[in-house]
Amino acid sequence: MTYQTLRGLTRCARDAGGRLLTGLGILILLQNLAPAGLALATALLIGRVQHAVPSDLVAATTVPLIVFALVLGIGHAADAALEPLVYLGAFRIDGAYRARITELAATSPTVDRLEDPESQRLVRAARADPVNWTERTPGTGVMALIHIAAVFAGAVASCAVLAGFAWWLVPLIFLPALAQWCILARRHQSFMHNWRASRREMQRGNVWERTAADPGTSKDIRVYGLGDWIADSIQTHIRTAFEPIWAKLTAKDEWQVFLLVGLPFSVALAVVGHDAATGRTTVAVESAVLAAGWSIFQSLGWTDTTISVTSAGECLAAYEELRQVLEPAAVPAAVLAPDAAAAAPRELPDRVPLIAFEGLGFRYPGTERTVLHSVDLEIKPGELLALVGLNGAGKSTLIKLLSMLYTPTSGRITADGLDIASYGHEAWRSRISVVFQDFVKYELSAAQNVLLGRGNLAPDFEELELAAEEAGFGEVLSRLPAGWDTPLARTRTGGVDLSGGQWQQVVLTRALYALRKGAKLLVLDEPTAHLDVRTEFEVFQRLAERRGEASIVLISHRLSTVRYADRIVLLDGGRITDSGTHEELLARGGEYARMFAIQAERFQAGYDDHIEEGELL
Repeated sequence: MTYQTLRGLTRCARDAGGRLLTGLGILILLQNLAPAGLALATALLIGRVQHAVPSDLVAATTVPLIVFALVLGIGHAADAALEPLVYLGAFRIDGAYRARITELAATSPTVDRLEDPESQRLVRAARADPVNWTERTPGTGVMALIHIAAVFAGAVASCAVLAGFAWWLVPLIFLPALAQWCILARRHQSFMHNWRASRREMQRGNVWERTAADPGTSKDIRVYGLGDWIADSIQTHIRTAFEPIWAKLTAKDEWQVFLLVGLPFSVALAVVGHDAATGRTTVAVESAVLAAGWSIFQSLGWTDTTISVTSAGECLAAYEELRQVLEPAAVPAAVLAPDAAAAAPRELPDRVPLIAFEGLGFRYPGTERTVLHSVDLEIKPGELLALVGLNGAGKSTLIKLLSMLYTPTSGRITADGLDIASYGHEAWRSRISVVFQDFVKYELSAAQNVLLGRGNLAPDFEELELAAEEAGFGEVLSRLPAGWDTPLARTRTGGVDLSGGQWQQVVLTRALYALRKGAKLLVLDEPTAHLDVRTEFEVFQRLAERRGEASIVLISHRLSTVRYADRIVLLDGGRITDSGTHEELLARGGEYARMFAIQAERFQAGYDDHIEEGELL
């Protein structure tokens, strides 16, 4: 339990709300003060019974009984009210914490840091989503911290009861109880670390358990006689995982704690019992000492609160590391282009810009292979530009750089002569609409899937309809059970699954909606790979009609479609190797002409070259 952990949990506690925290503190304190109160009430009751005459027994014990019942009732009421409040407090803290993680991951200006394996490890460590008993959330940690503070407050109150009889009883009982608490906490920490060290073997055993029960693998298991081998593998992984844990569970440890608790408590009882027997003190005092002393050992006994605090602290430490990795650092002016350094951020003009890649080079972080080599390319205002090339040529990487998802390793991208970095990520992306090859299928309604194209703006249903018509989504929309309100997931009530081509039309509608709401550059990375040739051609024709209103960059493996682009750029090995119209490239007889001839031959042979995943409904 470090200072950083305590500081972090204290900050998180504010998310629970002041009134809730105050109520929780009072209830947990009452819960832990109850043993000391019961010890005093018991002593008062026994003292009255011991000295009362039979005729006055009821009158003499009425007040002590009321006090005893009141203390007992307060303790039980605190127990009953505490659980829902603890849940609510932890829920508020964890909700706010997870929102911070989500915001941090979602608002990171580029994706290179988020894709880093170390960042992914930190995300898993910080996510506050426990998958086993050793992992706890910040909310659980805060509740555990409050509980620990209240436990020690209760122990101090019980020590005050002991001090009323003899001061030396306080160190005799409290110090061994505190040592017991420290030993058990350290033992639990060790057990937790051993468990985590064995988790890899446990996971391997779980993989084989799932394999044995999976209907998909049942045929192979039976045909090849793998059942006994799988069972042996599971047993091997379990033994490897648990043998180090079992080795730590020895009777010796339990005897140490027993002696640590039993000896001093026995001495205290013997002394107090002797004094009571010889008349130096009363049975009432002996009862109070017995109850208060035992309550100290109980309250400082076994608990997993230290694990909760420690594990929550690890979660917060991972979040702090993740924040340092993902939060945008101040970029020194020296590394920016002169215009970007001088005028950041700039206002974007409301026109279609001239975009230029100037000596653009790039390699992905953590790798040595250069993906793009000194690329020089212009996208003219209102131009329909096609990018073609074999897989791995760098086409999609070029688009990611244009979207400012990565920072170029060398060179820059400009809009009307100014580095796009000078406009800022948010402003630049408000003018660009992109359909990525690995587009996202949101389990939302059809309308929500499209409106996400400009989710920061108020919905415009008129433009929504026009974008759907332009993308060729209207026919699919007419077959949806609830139209625009149909959830696009079978897991949702009334939802449906779409085919790959139908999903591609949804995403294309999303991009066109963004274009209608202010974007000046439309980038399409294989936007029709799942469509048949006829549908793709119709969509492309409608896109071509938008040239002039916006610049369009199209990446497609179908050269028969991109032939109508204003200009075609061939990318090979991260370099631009050719550029021109379809007719010009064919006339040169280079790589583009060879690729086009191969595709034409395949098409004539009956190959459609589209991917399909099943049909709607």
